[in-house]
Amino acid sequence: MAVPKKRISSSKKRIRKNIWKGKGSGAALKAFSLAKSLSTGNSKSFDFSGKQKRNK
Repeated sequence: MAVPKKRISSSKKRIRKNIWKGKGSGAALKAFSLAKSLSTGNSKSFDFSGKQKRNK
């Protein structure tokens, strides 16, 4: 028979939420940094050619 779980305290919920937000913030910062380095041409870890070939 199913039994309801214990309630999560508000502090634990807040901690988990902040960890989740921090992961997203870190990923966004990394993506912004990569985009900035690509736009200035200083990228060393990412190979990007500005011109794309189109097949018709």
